[in-house]
Amino acid sequence: MTSAVPGTLAAFLCLFSLTVNVTDAPAQETTAKPEKTITEIKIGYLRAYAPQLTLSLLDLPPRDEGVAGANVAIGDNNTTGKFTNQKFSLDVTEIKPEADAVQAFNDLIAKGDRYVVADLPARQLLSIADIARDKGVLIFNVGATDDSLREDDCRINIFHVAPTRSMLADALAQYLVVKKWSNWVLLYGSHEQDHLYADALRRAAARFGGQIVAEKEFKDTGTARRTDTGATQTQQQISVFTQDMPEHDVLLVADESEVFGTYVPYRTWTPRLVAGTAGLVASSWHPASEQWGGIQMQSRFLKTTGRRMLSRDMSAWTAVRAIGEATTRTNGDDPKKISDYIRSDDFSVAAFKGQKLTFRKWNLQLRQPILLGDTKSVVSTSPQQGYLHQVSELDTLGVDQPETKCVLK
Repeated sequence: MTSAVPGTLAAFLCLFSLTVNVTDAPAQETTAKPEKTITEIKIGYLRAYAPQLTLSLLDLPPRDEGVAGANVAIGDNNTTGKFTNQKFSLDVTEIKPEADAVQAFNDLIAKGDRYVVADLPARQLLSIADIARDKGVLIFNVGATDDSLREDDCRINIFHVAPTRSMLADALAQYLVVKKWSNWVLLYGSHEQDHLYADALRRAAARFGGQIVAEKEFKDTGTARRTDTGATQTQQQISVFTQDMPEHDVLLVADESEVFGTYVPYRTWTPRLVAGTAGLVASSWHPASEQWGGIQMQSRFLKTTGRRMLSRDMSAWTAVRAIGEATTRTNGDDPKKISDYIRSDDFSVAAFKGQKLTFRKWNLQLRQPILLGDTKSVVSTSPQQGYLHQVSELDTLGVDQPETKCVLK
């Protein structure tokens, strides 16, 4: 027994020595793994904002209209970015609708934003367009519906996600003609944007076979629309205003300035359907849209923001998702490569509208179905069945390539 102790001790010491050597070996050989390189993609959001008067309290735009959609899309992009080593962020800047947009735009560029989602009137958008082009910055228009921005004033670095007035008017005209409600009376406001939408409705009538049998302008006399007396006065005027009209099927309303349009339904001299900016309205999105996976988008947006998704939210969401899709597919953050890819045949973006959306190469306008709805539901979606096109039925909405005056520069 006495001779076994030293042997056991020797064996223990030998085993201990081997264990220490084995344990130490990996520590000596292990080297630190290189950290993953994360590409940060900074997106600016330049917004013209001022409190807006509406005839109905239900139509008051949310304070974060548009911005909320962009933020949801940033979250969606970052979900994918975890796997592609990309990180997306949003810088939001607000200016007044009549302010100079140049300084605010330059401030965003100074922060490193090379993509800017613009919710600006046409004048402000044009004031930054050439500056952005010279600095290699891409702009995504989500607010201005002016056809001129896609025609005489088009720019090679501005992608238009918001539909044009002509697209909205064409979508409405197709449906009315399909329903054989083809005789229209046009009521329009006295402000510039009202005249522009009225022009789009006249164009749509000529294009699809509608007949505008009479027109009338509703003059804005500056009545205090949000007071009891002002609202009552405007409402009472509608019946007399629509008296002595020739026989017609539909009253078309062009009142983007929110002076009288909301009061037209149910107050006309004769019982008639109302469409345009009141009654049956054409828009790029509808809070009740649930087809093609729309209910999933609606639920996610409601959970994130606490409200329903509006057209401007969807346009902003689509713009940010288009940037995310392009940067993922090109595996980089070069605006020139991103621009080339978005304009190529390989690009498309899914936006819960039943088909993948693409940009028209001749004026960089997003092709998209237009929803027709009232206050509660989606009534129909244009283009209507039967309106064919050699490239895409979506090109039956708005200015087609043979008609365009755009020369991208």
